[in-house]
Amino acid sequence: MTVRDRTDERRARAARACLRLRQATRAVLADPRTAPAAAVLLAGPMAEADAALQAAGLAGNEAELCALLGVRV
Repeated sequence: MTVRDRTDERRARAARACLRLRQATRAVLADPRTAPAAAVLLAGPMAEADAALQAAGLAGNEAELCALLGVRV
């Protein structure tokens, strides 16, 4: 596996983690019973996304992350 392949895999992992966080956030906030506990319920997905972004070198680089996710800024 080349350096580029490892970078691409890390970026793909980061994108998947961010999408999981987005899905979890929507689910938690859509239910009035779970919304008050959002911070607790989303702590795991947030930590996963943060770690994946850091590993991919995307932490703090929202423009590149949005491009990777296909989101317009």
